[in-house]
Amino acid sequence: MDEVKVLYGSTTGNTESAARQIADAFGTKPVNIADATPADLDAALLILGSSTWGVGELQGDWTAAISRLANTNLTGRKVAVFGLGDQEGFGDSFCDAMGELAQTALSRGAILIGRTSAEGYRHIASTAEEDGFFCGLALDHDNEPERTPDRIAAWVTQLKQEMNQP
Repeated sequence: MDEVKVLYGSTTGNTESAARQIADAFGTKPVNIADATPADLDAALLILGSSTWGVGELQGDWTAAISRLANTNLTGRKVAVFGLGDQEGFGDSFCDAMGELAQTALSRGAILIGRTSAEGYRHIASTAEEDGFFCGLALDHDNEPERTPDRIAAWVTQLKQEMNQP
C-alpha cells in the first residue's frame, strides 16, 4: 500500500493543477479518477478532489467513477478531500461536490481528516460545511486564485500532522 494517493476529476484544469500541487508536496503523482485503477484507491492516505459543477454536482469524471469509491472498503483508512467552486457565482452550492466525496468515503468506513475553517469565504451555503468548518480544503480559483498556493501549503502541513495521529 502506498502512503499517499491523490485522485481528482478536472474539466478546465484548475482541479488538476491543485491536485498536482498537493501531490508534489507528498512526493507523488496525481491520478485522474477517469484513469484510476483499484490499486489507486489503496493508500494509507487517500486524497480526493473534485470541482463542483451545475448546482452542486460532481465533476464529470467523478460522476462516472463515484461507484468505484462507493464500492471500496475504506474502513479505518484516512481520507482527505478538496474541492473547487465559485463562491460568488454559485454561493449556495459552494464546493458541494467535495461534500459528496466526503460523505461517500465516510459511508465506506473512512476516517476523514483535513477539515478547514470556513472563515473568510463569501459563500451562502455548502453541503461541505458543518459548524463553521469545511470537510476538507475549499478552493475558489475563479475569485481568489492568489490564495490557492497558501491554502494548499497550510492544508498539506495539516494533513501531514493528522496522518501521524492515531
